Amino acid sequence: MKIVNWLFVVSVALFISGIGFIIVGAREAKKAPVAEVSGPPPAAPVASTKQIMRGIVGPSANVVFESVSTTVSKAGIEEKQPKTDEEWAAVGSSAAALIESANLLTIGGRAIDKGEWMTMSKAMADAGMTALKATEKKDPQGVLAAGEAINTTCDNCHRKYQRG
Repeated sequence: MKIVNWLFVVSVALFISGIGFIIVGAREAKKAPVAEVSGPPPAAPVASTKQIMRGIVGPSANVVFESVSTTVSKAGIEEKQPKTDEEWAAVGSSAAALIESANLLTIGGRAIDKGEWMTMSKAMADAGMTALKATEKKDPQGVLAAGEAINTTCDNCHRKYQRG
């Protein structure tokens, strides 16, 4: 009879210990950092800041700048703005390219400093987002205002950072 009691006591103790280990393991699993999904390694930056400016920022900004205008001449007043869905989409795509190029200017060692460079890049992205939202609403005055904001961000950055 004593052996049966002893086996029962040992079995209960092992059972309770097992439950304790399961609880502790579950708590530790919740604390453990989530493993990152493995995938292809990030692509190494290729373009220089100057190439991004000439190849993406400049052409995209020009599309936004030139999409809405008012010209007064002897012949009268000429209002220019996108008219078709395709024209609005083209301006929107250029605004999106400005937003993404602002991101490119902050990664891959392109950021000249972590202060004003980052602030000015964000300002360009914000102005681009304003233009993008205006194109989605097909709002020519919104695009015009966003174009002014884009121009201001360019001027501010070039005053401080543009070289040769």
